[in-house]
Amino acid sequence: MRRAWRVLTHNVTITVVGIAAMLGAMVWVIPKWMGPGEPPQAADGGAYSTNDMLAKLSSSSMDPVAAGVIAQAKKNAYEQQQRELKALREKAKRDAKARAQLKLQQERERLAKSNPSAKQNKAWGRKMSAMKGWGRCWDSLETLWEHESSWDEHATNPSSGAYGIPQALPPDKLADAGPDWKTSSPTQIAWGLAYIKARYHDPCGAWSWWSAHHWY
Repeated sequence: MRRAWRVLTHNVTITVVGIAAMLGAMVWVIPKWMGPGEPPQAADGGAYSTNDMLAKLSSSSMDPVAAGVIAQAKKNAYEQQQRELKALREKAKRDAKARAQLKLQQERERLAKSNPSAKQNKAWGRKMSAMKGWGRCWDSLETLWEHESSWDEHATNPSSGAYGIPQALPPDKLADAGPDWKTSSPTQIAWGLAYIKARYHDPCGAWSWWSAHHWY
């Protein structure tokens, strides 16, 4: 009888221990989103929350003097690029090599407009501009940066070196908005909106200027 009781209690102990181990394993492997709290964010740009965007906007500012220096650099770069293009077109009329070079440059510009991240970047841009009270100017901002970079966070102007969605010049000016400026679209957008505010008041003003001058 005692032997039977020992066997029974031994088996019960093993069963209890086994169940406890299984429960422990389940707690370990169940994703955090099964319990209280927010679901885990994706490793890509989808991890930016509204609060993240607000923080970037609030930490990004620019005074008109600094914006004026950047605008002058962009003006100089645009005029230099136009001079080079004009000379290349004139040479292309006479020189087959120049014609090939011009065609190559045009093809690079065409390919640059193909940007798989544009949809997500525009979604951030629209939301962040609305946070600044510029919802009515969204069409202007969308068109402006479509012309500048096709909303590509890696866009680099081959002539001036201007970089990113807002085409900052020099590129490292974007670092004023955050250390992740080379790859973070919201950081670049925050910087671009600060530049627009300091120089053109809002995207409507920036697009109006661009329409007349082809740089901003």
